[in-house]
Amino acid sequence: MNLLFKCLVKVLIPGLILLMAAEAGFSSELVIYPAQGQSNEQLEKDKYECYQWAKQQSGFDPMAPPTASTPPPQQQSSGSSVVKGAARGALVGVTVGAITNNSKSRSAGAGAAAGGLMGGMSRRDQASQQQQAQKQWEQQEAQRYTELRNSYNRAYSACLEGKGYTVK
Repeated sequence: MNLLFKCLVKVLIPGLILLMAAEAGFSSELVIYPAQGQSNEQLEKDKYECYQWAKQQSGFDPMAPPTASTPPPQQQSSGSSVVKGAARGALVGVTVGAITNNSKSRSAGAGAAAGGLMGGMSRRDQASQQQQAQKQWEQQEAQRYTELRNSYNRAYSACLEGKGYTVK
């Protein structure tokens, strides 16, 4: 199960970032109007020059595939939480049984059951925390991409406006 999760993280997360980036890119398409009667050839030349300049100014290249700035949160193996909890509970049960002169096996069984239950609850809490960390990481990456894209768009627009175009 852990191997499957790692494979999914490696395949799905970059795809998710790419999808979020595509959505951000579609919503921020610019309309450029040659306000001073520039030709199509001049428009293409100016767009390329402004692309180069805006990329250098913002540190963002809209032509490059989006990448994560940080690795995703580390996934911790939680498969043995129940077993570890049961083992700890059995040990505590045997100790309590020895102190109270109860049957060690009955006390160990009760302790193992209680420890297994606690281990299962711990595993669910850990899985929930991991999901929350993953979601937060995805949101941070999407926000970072949007900020960089907006910075690029501002620089690109400023460059084109400086060359006599109307940009909306």
